[in-house]
Amino acid sequence: MKLAHLNITAALLLLAALAARAEPLVSIQSREIAPVPDSVARVVTVEGRPLAFGAHGVWLLEEDRKRWSRVEWQAAEEIQGAASDGSRAFLLLGARPAGPTGTLARLTLAKGAVALNSLPPLPAPLAQAHAAVRGEALYVAGLDPAGMPAFLSISPLATAPTWTRHAAWPGAAGEVTSLATQASAVFVSLTGDARGDRMLRWKAAEGWSERDAVPGRVIEGSARAIGQAHILYFVRPIEAPQRVRLVMFHTITGSWATLAEPDAAMAGAAAGWGNGILWARAGDDGNTTQFRLAEIEPGKLLLAWLDWIVIVVYLVSMLGMGLYFYLREKRMSTADFFVGGRTIPFWAAGVSLYAANTSSISYIAIPAKAFETNWQYLTNNLIAVLGLVFVAIWIVPLLRRLNLMSVFQYLETRFHRVIRMLASALFMAVQIGSRMSVILFLPSLAIATITGIDVAWSILIMGVFTMAYTALGGMKAVVWTDFVQLIVKMGGIAFAIGFVVYMLDGGAAQLFSIALAEDKMKLFDFSFDLTKATVWGFIFLVLFDVVLTFPKDQVLMQRVLSTRNARDAGRSIWTMAAIMIPGGFMFYFVGTALYAFYKTHPERMNPLLTIDATFPLFIAAELPMGVRGLIIAGILAAAMATLSSIMNSVATLASVDFYEKLVKSPNPKVSVRFAEAMTVVTGILGMGVALLLSRYDIHSLFDVSIELAGVLGGGFAGAYTLGMFTRRANWQGVAIGVALSITLTTIAWALGLVHPYFYLGISIMLCIVIGYLASWLFPAPDPRALAGLTIYTQSQH
Repeated sequence: MKLAHLNITAALLLLAALAARAEPLVSIQSREIAPVPDSVARVVTVEGRPLAFGAHGVWLLEEDRKRWSRVEWQAAEEIQGAASDGSRAFLLLGARPAGPTGTLARLTLAKGAVALNSLPPLPAPLAQAHAAVRGEALYVAGLDPAGMPAFLSISPLATAPTWTRHAAWPGAAGEVTSLATQASAVFVSLTGDARGDRMLRWKAAEGWSERDAVPGRVIEGSARAIGQAHILYFVRPIEAPQRVRLVMFHTITGSWATLAEPDAAMAGAAAGWGNGILWARAGDDGNTTQFRLAEIEPGKLLLAWLDWIVIVVYLVSMLGMGLYFYLREKRMSTADFFVGGRTIPFWAAGVSLYAANTSSISYIAIPAKAFETNWQYLTNNLIAVLGLVFVAIWIVPLLRRLNLMSVFQYLETRFHRVIRMLASALFMAVQIGSRMSVILFLPSLAIATITGIDVAWSILIMGVFTMAYTALGGMKAVVWTDFVQLIVKMGGIAFAIGFVVYMLDGGAAQLFSIALAEDKMKLFDFSFDLTKATVWGFIFLVLFDVVLTFPKDQVLMQRVLSTRNARDAGRSIWTMAAIMIPGGFMFYFVGTALYAFYKTHPERMNPLLTIDATFPLFIAAELPMGVRGLIIAGILAAAMATLSSIMNSVATLASVDFYEKLVKSPNPKVSVRFAEAMTVVTGILGMGVALLLSRYDIHSLFDVSIELAGVLGGGFAGAYTLGMFTRRANWQGVAIGVALSITLTTIAWALGLVHPYFYLGISIMLCIVIGYLASWLFPAPDPRALAGLTIYTQSQH
């Protein structure tokens, strides 16, 4: 045992020696900006350009950054502060230069002049007032006439904006030194003790909470939100007030890190600009103001030779598996290509089900979600297992006994041929245009962060290799590559967790101590707040997203249909459910491990990256070479497992639901060749749409993909429910239900009536209710024709 421990320790020490570079991930570039021929008291960024307020006028920096132009300005009140998000700017105004703030006004540029649009007066003048703007909200904090803290907000873009008073921060009032907003939180700093300024966070749902003290005194106007989870500050250290440090505060972990000590000892006015902070200082002649910009520039983290070897070996091995099954099988029938000759072991099918259901989006987004919040979304996995129990007992055996290749064949047998073909066409369109393209594109962003490979090349690499082995090997290649890919991606996750534990000074004990202290492992929320991730919300989601939509998901059902018999089909679902719980815990635990790592090493973060890039950043910046390549292979594996499933499923549907239906006397060999060609076509279309997505805002496109899946797919999920669980539903009623559910859900989507995640449930419910009621307008189906097609008549088949 001692020898084994020594070997493990030696291996970890070797890996640490091979670890990625320890130099800073970002650098601070300080550069001169053109001086202003005036004595500047305040500077603010409006519409992306700095605006300086001097003793003799107002100056706007030209876009070439080489000179300042004087602009027209008229203001009846004195400026006492400013707030800006880089685009929109607001001024705090009062009757005296150092008096209380009575009003705020929006600052805009128009034809060489500065315009002010006043907001309603504050409920009471505020002393030491500071403001911050983010999104549609403007926040103000200060001291009221009685010297008590006051905290207010307003929506300046509203038709009739009004001030809302919130509960003020607890404890001693203190002098407000800064106000900043990041995401859905507001951060206020107050004069503190010998440690530095006091820092508090406010969230609408949680109120105020104390954060770690600022490492010094905040310089007026320097608070600047950057990225998705950081705020930059200029601070004067308590021990050396003559110096100035640029520090960043990570709003998720609540940790501080020093970035640099720019030459800002004489800094006066300051404002956020670009990726940094712009500050002013008096010129040597006393008649001008000098400006400097301290800006963050990210470094490049490129892969080592060993990483590339691991990635190339992985890609070639996937291609080799496809070629192996192509040469071994010499496909003679459609059943071999589409459902693996119905010889897939149940355990392999179950592993493949989980692999296909865990895309690269989950590989990246789930750790980021756990890093940012807690484990409440893992509740979905636990409840989904219960939903899979119902699927395994009632739904899967029914469909497997019918020996289908396309799940939409059930809709023809139960209802009508037209319903089958329309449902199949919509499914293919959603898979290519909504799901496949996003699964190609989002991981490409992460891979670009890690490797420096252009997003377009990453899309092409994933798409071409997946397309090749899927077209060659058919369903057997898909299932067995899924098996290997699951080992690769889960092995990468396990190593990342172990490496974080090794890197923490206190090891696993420190990790759990941090996680428990910050409530990062909270799992269940039984509240009835529909705006949160509650248990009740996940029950609703699982009912519609798992139980009622599983029968129409060709990607998952094709694996179930590849098993030997109905009993094995059910057991494949049990296998998937058994893997889902430990797999889910691993994905969420790595997010918690990342939280512990970056709380203790906040200087290792890149504030310019998104929260979703947290795990890719850790991979690129912290892990040893070779292991980086393995985990990138895991990201590729997560993507390719789902992509291969989509390609094979779409090709199956194109061949079985269309080619074999529209061509007289279809030849099985030609049908297989057609499916191979459609695999290639599907891959090309998916890559094309993904490349198109790379030109747009990914966040909005991802939301649209979810919306389209709900709007277009929900109706036909309702058709399966009507077919399996009722004996009265007929094809005429179902057709009416599908048409009206899609129409009404589309109207709800266009009007933005509900959150996008509700569209699927709404569409399914509408189809079930309308379809069932409409079926009573037409003759009931012949009971003999329903044999084996409903849960009530399975024994008759």
